[in-house]
Amino acid sequence: MYDQPRANPSQAAMTFDQMLERVRYEGAHPTRERAEESVRAVLAALGRQLTGGERVDLAQCLPVEAALALTAQIPVTEQLTGWGFVKDLAERTSTTPAVARWDTGAVLSVVARLAGPDLLARILRRLPGGYALLFGQAELRRPEPAAA
Repeated sequence: MYDQPRANPSQAAMTFDQMLERVRYEGAHPTRERAEESVRAVLAALGRQLTGGERVDLAQCLPVEAALALTAQIPVTEQLTGWGFVKDLAERTSTTPAVARWDTGAVLSVVARLAGPDLLARILRRLPGGYALLFGQAELRRPEPAAA
């Protein structure tokens, strides 16, 4: 009984409207429309960076509208660091890096809660350094290979 796959195990724990309200609160956005702009821009940028099973699993955790913003993007061949991600988002949205960093933190902190700790750990292992802080997590140093 327990070994059978569940029908639609990817039911989002939050509606898109609830997600927007959470991002609006976290990011102190003045309007729901501004929060939606942030959600769509940040998820599109993340969709360009994330590949593989983590991308699919994250999309399943998100509300449909958010999942579509994430998966509509073709992943790039060269991933950006966390800071590179923020700078790229600032350029694409015609904002400052400070505003892009603020928006990123507001959106990705909500995404982190929806993803859960196990999936978030997998996502952070797949991405270059600097993303943990964007998701509201501690940035742990990756072990450096010993010099010969």
